[in-house]
Amino acid sequence: MARSFAGAGVALITPFTKSADLDEAALRRLVRRQMEAGIDVLVPCGTTGESVTMSPREQLRVIEITVEEAGGRVPVLAGTGTNDTRASIEKSKAAAGAGAQGVLCVGPYYNKPTPEGFYRHYAAIAEASPVPVVVYNVPGRTGSNIDAKTQLRLAGHGNVAAVKEASGNLGQVMDVLRDRPEGFEVLSGDDSFAFAIMALGGEGVISVAANQVPREMHELAAACAAGDLGTARKIHYRLLRLMNLNFVESNPIPVKASLALMGLCEEVFRLPLCPPAESTREALRAALKELELLR
Repeated sequence: MARSFAGAGVALITPFTKSADLDEAALRRLVRRQMEAGIDVLVPCGTTGESVTMSPREQLRVIEITVEEAGGRVPVLAGTGTNDTRASIEKSKAAAGAGAQGVLCVGPYYNKPTPEGFYRHYAAIAEASPVPVVVYNVPGRTGSNIDAKTQLRLAGHGNVAAVKEASGNLGQVMDVLRDRPEGFEVLSGDDSFAFAIMALGGEGVISVAANQVPREMHELAAACAAGDLGTARKIHYRLLRLMNLNFVESNPIPVKASLALMGLCEEVFRLPLCPPAESTREALRAALKELELLR
């Protein structure tokens, strides 16, 4: 079941009201802003979306709203991964029922599966999911790496479309790029590695910084796809400071604080996340001013 998630995808934040409820109006505005800027893929309910502190019903509502605002113009790749295979399957089915064109499933966290466990987990989801599955490898969050051999084994499954690679291990990424079957996409899960991975042959990025700079991330991915690495390199270095600042505290703390400074959402987090240090906020303010993102 081939489906492309190439280009610049945005790992959407989830805006909350001052009472920490889902802010549906703000979410619609954020998705519209992404669409107007030319983003290629919408990715709700991932790490950046604080999905782990949302109820299943809230998660589904976020997916529904994102699908409605996308209107079929770009694919919606919904985060549905958990560390329980059965729960991941049920969430994937629900997301597909809400109109998502694909599901993004993070490697099981805390359990620390073996390579065989990773394979069986994703194979079970892929067999049950009505839409294509994207594997998400982020060992810094999960505590376990999905190695190249396991990624390539999964790439042979007809309903596994891509991997979002956030291991920070370019050697591993290159092994996958070299040996992958035709049609299997490699997407960067780190903004600061996006240019390198796309220059090496990857198809795109699922980006945190796209929340702040959607048009620029789209242009970076488009330049790489066109082989214009000079233009892509300039965009990369222009945005690198912001990309790095987004991770000086746990994601999505800095990016949500940035969007609040830009007047796009409330700076509200659900515990155990909390607002950033004032020094972080001031560094973000300076970076946003440099990029002419503050009024």
